[in-house]
Amino acid sequence: MSNNLFIPKSYKPALDILHTEIAIKFVKDTFERELASALNLVRVSAPLFVRANTGVNDNLNGVERPVQFDILDLKEDVQIVQSLAKWKRLALYRYGIPRGSGLYTDMNAIRRDEVLDNLHSVYVDQWDWERVIRPEDRTVVFLQSMVEKIVGALYKTQQLLCERYPVTDGFLNPQVTYLTTQELEDRYPDLTPHQREDEAARKYGTVFIMGIGGKLRSGQAHDGRSPDYDDWELNGDIVVYNPLLERSFEVSSMGIRVDAQTLDRQLRESGCDDRRELPFHKMLLDGTLPLTAGGGIGQSRICMLLLQKAHIGEVQASVWPEDTARECEAAGVHLL
Repeated sequence: MSNNLFIPKSYKPALDILHTEIAIKFVKDTFERELASALNLVRVSAPLFVRANTGVNDNLNGVERPVQFDILDLKEDVQIVQSLAKWKRLALYRYGIPRGSGLYTDMNAIRRDEVLDNLHSVYVDQWDWERVIRPEDRTVVFLQSMVEKIVGALYKTQQLLCERYPVTDGFLNPQVTYLTTQELEDRYPDLTPHQREDEAARKYGTVFIMGIGGKLRSGQAHDGRSPDYDDWELNGDIVVYNPLLERSFEVSSMGIRVDAQTLDRQLRESGCDDRRELPFHKMLLDGTLPLTAGGGIGQSRICMLLLQKAHIGEVQASVWPEDTARECEAAGVHLL
């Protein structure tokens, strides 16, 4: 079997391909509606690519290579977005969206360096959302209130899906347990960060893992985060336990975004001071851009989770290694 492929024993999809496609639309439409209502968001259009020299593209962990190409009439390079973390904040400013409101969009991306497995694809589709906040909202309590609303929208979507398709199981725990990355390291010092998440998700069901990006007392970071969008002390991942795959399953990365002071510190700590001269970063450092909170929520991830599919290729059309495709077909895992 392929090193990156896991197929559960006696796996049999609850829905065939045609009904899966219909259910995917139901899940996406329902969750999108519930999310927009819970967070007071309006849908906007978003770019597939941005100019390479603006600093708007997300560099994720700093090592992933964006897909870049030139446009004849522009005579300059553009990049396929890796996420819209920075673009959304600019959009809130440009559109004049007031405090307490925000936007969301369908983000499509190509991440050429992604390791392909059950959960990861070169093609990324997610709901990117961003909301304008007040200075006094830059707290853990406010961050957790956003988490509760997103988990509530996910749980409501699962309930409606189970009513529509009784063959799907309602397994989500709507109660969120909050753990910091330092607490996880203290509890499980001999495990890797991913193994710690597995243990926490297995024990609690639904977990928000807080404080991602900065170094822990061990000197290691739990996971990488770009220094110029999330505040590393006010961010986290929503992780649930996936009973089919018997492991933790991340559905969202989110956080309260950096203000000028936090950006200054995180650029310095990460050795990225050269970004200060980029247009986006100048607007952050001089206070032009609004204070915001935001995140990304995987569309295919949520469909895969709620429809209890073994592989993300069962809910999105992408490309896979030939041996993966053969083994999936032989095991009844029908890749789109």
